[in-house]
Amino acid sequence: MFTGIIQHLGTIESLQVHPEGGRVTIHAPSLGPSLAVANSIAVNGCCLTITRTHNGRFSADLSGETLSKTSFGASDRGLRAGLRVNLEQPLTAGQELGGHFVLGHVDAVGCVAHLTREGENWWYGVEIPDELARYIVPKGSVSIDGISLTVARWHNGIAEMAIIPYTYDHTNIRDRKPGDAVNLEGDILGKYIERYLEARTALVSSPPLAVARLMEQGF
Repeated sequence: MFTGIIQHLGTIESLQVHPEGGRVTIHAPSLGPSLAVANSIAVNGCCLTITRTHNGRFSADLSGETLSKTSFGASDRGLRAGLRVNLEQPLTAGQELGGHFVLGHVDAVGCVAHLTREGENWWYGVEIPDELARYIVPKGSVSIDGISLTVARWHNGIAEMAIIPYTYDHTNIRDRKPGDAVNLEGDILGKYIERYLEARTALVSSPPLAVARLMEQGF
């Protein structure tokens, strides 16, 4: 469980990808001794398990599912060696919940539409795939590359977020360019509500069990 409040930045040192999966190695000196094998860490919003640590670096294995659903497998517009990535360690008991509930389970890959400066702030626009659009709510939360952001504007399939200088300076948003692939995760609360309503609708629409049918089933 994460909050979408980015704690550290790292740099991809190597990214090996093949059809069945891959491995990424990230240089993250600011994490220092807190890196440990078997621990979880969110990399651009994707929850990974640390499999190796060495001199401020950590490695994680990537499954085929991870490559198909995240920017790790997004070819030339996705992640690659030399790029900065957002890092967040899991939420611990008693820690401040400053963002929203982020699981690190990426739903889809979006595309940066623009990053436009306005005074000291920026407007960050991201194209949202159709399958994720139902979770986008004006003034609601969305995780973009692991950053908990508030949707300020929503129109024509593009979510726009107002970015303050602190967020710009302490995340990899400052590196983003139109066309870049970004990891998206919808608010888990919206997903649970949707699933509940689907189950309730299915129950209401199901025909009542006839006595004969119950007898056939041994009741």
